[in-house]
Amino acid sequence: MMASSYNAKDEDGHITVTGPGGGTLRSKKPENTAFKQQRLPAWQPILTAGTVLPAFFIIGLIFIPIGIGLYVTSNNIKEFEVDYTGVDMSSPCFNCSQNFSWNSTTPCTCTIPFFLEQPYESNVFMYYGLSNFYQNHRRYVKSRDDSQLNGDMTSLKEPSKECEPYAYHDNKPIAPCGAIANSMFNDTLELFYNDPNGTKVQIPLTNIGIAWWTDKHVKFKNPGAGEANQNLTAVFQGTTKPLNWRRPVYELDAAANNDGFINEDFIVWMRTAALPTFRKLYRIIKSPSNGMMPTMPRGNYTLEVVYITTMSKNLGQNLFNQLNPDYPVRSFEGRKRMILSTISWMGGKNPFLGIAYITVGSVCFFLGVVLLIIHHKCGNRNNSADISN
Repeated sequence: MMASSYNAKDEDGHITVTGPGGGTLRSKKPENTAFKQQRLPAWQPILTAGTVLPAFFIIGLIFIPIGIGLYVTSNNIKEFEVDYTGVDMSSPCFNCSQNFSWNSTTPCTCTIPFFLEQPYESNVFMYYGLSNFYQNHRRYVKSRDDSQLNGDMTSLKEPSKECEPYAYHDNKPIAPCGAIANSMFNDTLELFYNDPNGTKVQIPLTNIGIAWWTDKHVKFKNPGAGEANQNLTAVFQGTTKPLNWRRPVYELDAAANNDGFINEDFIVWMRTAALPTFRKLYRIIKSPSNGMMPTMPRGNYTLEVVYITTMSKNLGQNLFNQLNPDYPVRSFEGRKRMILSTISWMGGKNPFLGIAYITVGSVCFFLGVVLLIIHHKCGNRNNSADISN
């Protein structure tokens, strides 16, 4: 049987093992240092009633007022929601949603009247909401090419494999490629105010400023950005539109600063949601410049959902038609909503944060009272026992 012997500990804390033949092996024992042997000086708090009870009461007294403030602020935000999916037979959109055909050239407009109980001041934000749409699916989230969206010419002609099966069509690269871009929201929503005198006034909607500044100016760029007199039609020559789109990416908007990859509707859609029920900013209703009148006064309004809209747009000598079909959600039992909302210093309406602060503060305050009672009763007994001993 082979034998080995242990020698004395080396100065560096290692143990030398002497084996047969006189060879020495170093063991795997950590070095004899304060760090590796966990002998560093440390501070360990000693929890006593004098330190724990004030901490519970202080947390409760701080969190509860903050939570109440957040909750009241959230409740002061005005919000109105309209479901226009058109699944129910009683819905004004039922006929349009059921009779819609991709080959149809006849516009079908769904009109939904609603009443605002309170006037909406300052800027009003108009969102579209989708339910049961899982943008957080792993393959869906990865199905994009960020280099292509950043204006890289090589990626424009050779999309990433992550975009498959939406990378090429008819041997042409798709721009923008991927499942996210292919499923872009394309409903056309219009708002009208029904004046008491019987006039129907269309509310101007702004599509500039709805995307994050960093997305608009950093993450998304058109190929060849910065060139003078840039012609997007020539830049995207040799590419094809996504399969579910009615027009190519360079025809998304008449304004040059909102066309192509830097179109803000497109940028908003490309920022995927974490939950299956979500909302995304669609338009902004700017407040009147004089500030004397509310942005949306109390009264009757009409939401019009245009299932097919035929428009004309000039790009040089080219004239083309723009078709915006209904965004299909029935296949995955989804729902579509339009939301009008004001905002505050804390953002949109979300009572969760206020409720969370109130809950944590209340629990801490309650535990402080319970522990104080226990300490008052049991602490006296322990002191009496110590005195008698």
